[in-house]
Amino acid sequence: MAQEQTLAGKTAYVAGASSGINLGIAKRFKAAGANVVIISRSEDKIAAAAKEVGDGCIGIAADVRDYAAIEASLKRTHEAFGDIDIVLSGAAGNFVAPALGMSANGFKTVVDIDLIGTFNVLRASFEFLRRPGASLISITAGQAERASLYQAHVCAAKAGINMLTKCLALEWGPAGVRVNAISPGPIAETEGMARLAPTDEAEARVKSRNPMRRYGLKDEIADMAIFLSSPQAAYVNGAIIPVDGGSGAGDASGNALMNYAPAYQA
Repeated sequence: MAQEQTLAGKTAYVAGASSGINLGIAKRFKAAGANVVIISRSEDKIAAAAKEVGDGCIGIAADVRDYAAIEASLKRTHEAFGDIDIVLSGAAGNFVAPALGMSANGFKTVVDIDLIGTFNVLRASFEFLRRPGASLISITAGQAERASLYQAHVCAAKAGINMLTKCLALEWGPAGVRVNAISPGPIAETEGMARLAPTDEAEARVKSRNPMRRYGLKDEIADMAIFLSSPQAAYVNGAIIPVDGGSGAGDASGNALMNYAPAYQA
């Protein structure tokens, strides 16, 4: 699709961009004219993703749980392109399990990737940002606000991301740095929905509980990321913005993961 060069000359750093929603956002940033650097743990996957994003995209293997590695990747980004205008933190982990069926290490792993990883990316980015004017974006989820069966680890981690987003918006707003979060609903062709709704029956059930009666598209999440990175969002700060088709607007009895994962139903 043709894309207006709304981000021409800007530099975007995208964490967790080897696949899925974050890769889609990185591709749209590039199409909108930005210099793009993407990171993920796997060297092979991030190299392939950088090629998919397009010429000039830099892929760096770094684990969001490793603050020093993230700091080094941001330094490389700054050396290549100068001050960073956009930072998107979207690395995430998930699996379906009741609290009594997961280990302490399993719980910690998701919190480390999602919450600690988001803190590492946003905190380490600050000294490399264009100030004022930088836009920082976290990827959260509806589980941050709605308890879900078999997702205690994800609910806790995403709730932390929401509050971290608001706290940093308060602290960094005076420097002209905006911090917001996007909360996607069920999005087609993502690993998350492949895990949460692994069968045609489960997928149909999820769609039936969404007011729009469909999955969202990765491009629809990218649209919001483009907006939050644009001058049109210059006064948007500390916002948790749902892009979920209205699934979080009311109790559609679709919040419990038992509706997504038949294998865990009693």
